[in-house]
Amino acid sequence: MDKVVATALEAVADVPDGASLAVGGFGLSGVPNVLIQALFERGIGGLSVVSNNCGAMDSGLAVLLAAGRIARVTGSYIGANKEFARQYLAGELEVELIPQGTLAERMRAGGAGIPAFYTPAGVGTQVADGGLPWRYDGHGGIALASPPKEVRAFDDVEYVLEHGIRTDYALVRAARGDRHGNLVFNKSARNFNPLAAMAGRVTVAEVEELVEPGAIDPDAVHLPGIFVQRVVALTPDQAADKKIEQRTLTVPAAGKSVNG
Repeated sequence: MDKVVATALEAVADVPDGASLAVGGFGLSGVPNVLIQALFERGIGGLSVVSNNCGAMDSGLAVLLAAGRIARVTGSYIGANKEFARQYLAGELEVELIPQGTLAERMRAGGAGIPAFYTPAGVGTQVADGGLPWRYDGHGGIALASPPKEVRAFDDVEYVLEHGIRTDYALVRAARGDRHGNLVFNKSARNFNPLAAMAGRVTVAEVEELVEPGAIDPDAVHLPGIFVQRVVALTPDQAADKKIEQRTLTVPAAGKSVNG
């Protein structure tokens, strides 16, 4: 089945207001910026987003966040996103913070048809006991807190029950993809992308290089096409547009030039 869609706008044309989205990426690496921009251009709002973080600077999900299009975030890292923190503390945004490994496994489990699993991560903390602020009231108080979760002992070790995550849609970015939706990710850009793709009922992948079926060695496939419903081929300019979150320079040692 040829899953290629002509444009990003066409690929997200049926995403409604209030949809839930699993979105790949970590920081600025492996973020499906073109698909996110297409959602922005469509004016979609009230979104519930599952992603490690909610964009950085003015890139990725930060585009939707700054426009007030996101109602809820399930993620692990607020980080240096000041607008994210402002909306959260002001009571404008509901946020479920999850240990990073648990978030990854919850998406993988959802995609694998596993409804729930036990993990030691979070036992003895508010992750398990409840009380994490999901929404503030804008005046320093908590309007909505997380509920307690089931804790069970296995071999005298306590574990907390976590539920798999399924979303209406998933947006991911891959280095290569074929017309059947088989995807290959580049190094650290792999991050949450395969897991997000598994979690979505309808998964849309933007690919930097589109190839014909058979061009990717089956042993090299990171995510099989069974998890992908739509593929968008990026233009060379779109594929090359990769921002750097933080530039770091090394100061040469005294008496040495930059070239050593």
